[in-house]
This record gives sequence, structure tokens and C-alpha cells, in this order.
Amino acid sequence: MLTTLWRAMRMSLARGAIIILLFLLSSCSMLRLGYDQGPQLVWWWLDGYVNFSNEQTPHAKEAIRKWFAWHRTTQLPEYAAWLSTLRSRIGDPVTPAQICGWSEELRNTIAPALDHTMQLGAPLVPNLGEAQWLSIERRYAKGNDEFRRDFLQPHAEERLAASIKRIVKRVENIYGSIDEAQHRLIVAGIEASPFDPEAWLAERQRRQHETLLTLRRLAAEQAETEHVIAALRGLIERVQRSNDRDYRAYQVKLTEYNCAFIATVHNSTTPIQRQHAHDKLKGWETDLRKLSTPI
Repeated sequence: MLTTLWRAMRMSLARGAIIILLFLLSSCSMLRLGYDQGPQLVWWWLDGYVNFSNEQTPHAKEAIRKWFAWHRTTQLPEYAAWLSTLRSRIGDPVTPAQICGWSEELRNTIAPALDHTMQLGAPLVPNLGEAQWLSIERRYAKGNDEFRRDFLQPHAEERLAASIKRIVKRVENIYGSIDEAQHRLIVAGIEASPFDPEAWLAERQRRQHETLLTLRRLAAEQAETEHVIAALRGLIERVQRSNDRDYRAYQVKLTEYNCAFIATVHNSTTPIQRQHAHDKLKGWETDLRKLSTPI
């Protein structure tokens, strides 16, 4: 039931170099080609945020290279194994508890890659300066504008239409074409969802503010690497579990609803659609196993 992967993917895209794997998983046909270009793609993405100086660039590129060398051989087999297990379950009906459990499995599976990103990136933090903070602020502002355009359309009917389009596209990417009854099921689920993009944006901006404050402090203190890693881990923990009580309650409510919604959609699928999903997962699994072979 790969909608569990979509939700984890959305959370992970903001977490650093792991962006490349999770992005490329949206297209099986591009996975192997794209992953081989991963170091360059991640460099472009990261430099678009940080705007590294000429002195900083070689160190950042080397950290990215080391991450991919480690990730290819140690982590891709783990992702393939997770997909294999998921594939073996996808032909059966599922419960909301199973969906939430698989999402947690995936979060645990990708956690080492995120932590390794922090370990390799931590030595760069003390060398960042005002030019980098301004660049990150500008990129945050641009991303927030993009968020508003995608999720905060001025009229309720526009927001609903955009949500329906997104979810239908994701469902059909996994299961193939859906019928009219399934389309109505998805629309009803979206209409009943507690999803609140305004709350999400507010939390996103709080995280961005905290991230910049933390990075500035660590750079000013010329913090030791282990201290930087600990601070970055704290930031990630608060992404996963907000320190805002109201938003934390919202996260729990939305997660429970999404697990039930995903289970309902999956249980509405036909044997042909589930076979389509099985084949999609198999394709990704095969590509990951091939990629994990040292080059």
C-alpha cells in the first residue's frame, strides 16, 4: 500500500540529501539513471539553498559524494527489502493499523540515511556565514510562496480541486486507472479530511525560523562536530513531533485519519489494480537491487 510511502516522502523531502532517492522513486523508469546523477542533482538542490562560497564548495561536494557511496551499498538493499515485504502484503485487504505500522517501518528504514546526512554535513555548519543565512531565508520564502500556490488557493473549490487532482494522480500512479466509484470515494475522503494547510504552513515557518536560529548559533559558537550533530538531531525530532502542543495533536489526528483513508482506498481496488501496484513495487525493488551493486 504505497500511499504510506507518499506521506513519508513528503516529510523527507525537506531533510537533506535523501531527497534524491525519494524523489526518484516517483518514476521507476528514471530511477537508475537519476540515482547515478544523484550527487550532482543533490549538489544543485543544496547549493540552491545555501549558496556555498568557492572555499566551501569542495567540502560540500565531497560530503555528498561520500554520502552516496555509503548509501548505495548499505541502504538501497534495505529499501529493496522493505518494498519486497510491502509487495507481499499488497494483494490483501488492509486495516488502518497496518497502514500506520508500515509508515513507521519506512520511517525507521530511512532514518539511518538521514542521520548519516547530518554526520557528514555537520562539519560544514561552523563555516557558514551571513551570505548563507540570507540565501536560505530567500529560498525558504520562495518555497513558502510555492506552498501557498499549491495548497492555499484563494477559493475553497480551487483547493478541493487541487487536492483531488493530487491524490487521484498518486493513486493512479500506483494502481493504474480508477473508476468513477473510486473517484467519488477519494473526493468524499478529501472533503472529510482534517488536513489544514494553513496550520501546516505556520508550523513549517516555525521550523524554518528555529532552523536558522540554530544554525546561526552553532556557527557563531564554532561548535564541535558532535554538538552540531546533536543540535541537528533535535531539529529533526521536532519535525517529526512538533513541540507545539496544538500542532502535535493535529499531527496525531491527521495521521490516524490518513491511515484510515488509505486503507479504505486500497480496499476498494480490484485484483487488476492490486497487480498493477505489485508490479510497480517490483520494478522499484529491482532497480534498487541493481543500483546497490558497487560500480
